[in-house]
Amino acid sequence: MSRRYARSARIAGLLVTMALATAGVAGCSSSKKPSGSSSAASSTGQAASSTGQAASSGSVTFNGVTVDNATDLANKPKVTAQSASTPDALQVKDLVTGDGAAATPTSTVTVQYVGVRYADGKQFDASWDHGGATSFSLQQVVPGFTQGIGGNGQVAPMKVGGRRIMILPAALGYGSQGTPDGSIPPNASIVFVVDLVSVG
Repeated sequence: MSRRYARSARIAGLLVTMALATAGVAGCSSSKKPSGSSSAASSTGQAASSTGQAASSGSVTFNGVTVDNATDLANKPKVTAQSASTPDALQVKDLVTGDGAAATPTSTVTVQYVGVRYADGKQFDASWDHGGATSFSLQQVVPGFTQGIGGNGQVAPMKVGGRRIMILPAALGYGSQGTPDGSIPPNASIVFVVDLVSVG
């Protein structure tokens, strides 16, 4: 087994383990152009706030989350967050709109991602820190990750080559249990910045 495959399998295994722990909880360089569009949705069909601001410095702020290197897909984005609010719906903003194949909720995808806690911006995981992109089925991760990448009727699916901010309420993340290692506390909203590298 190659090192890269072993690392990807370990990361995917962690995501699957975390998703299973919450079962039953109601959770490359590119020349693509930056996107100014945003969308948000909940499982009840009610739209959530989706205002965002882009700065010329490559920094984007959206609902209490700031992403530096927002459109530079060759490098890890710097993600900061500080919010006292508790979203009740999935909120997304496309930083780069992809033009490749669209993901579905049942796709196997390869992604780069950074995950931070919404309340304090503390990073709990990043594929960038584990050697690069990782692959897994969207059927084996928390519901907000599935919906944020594969779409949910209100949120459009990501396309290959895109980068998206996703703010997940606890119910679509790790719920009242949090993660086994304590990196995500119970009832915590979380943020992912995801690059969709491929759909398999």
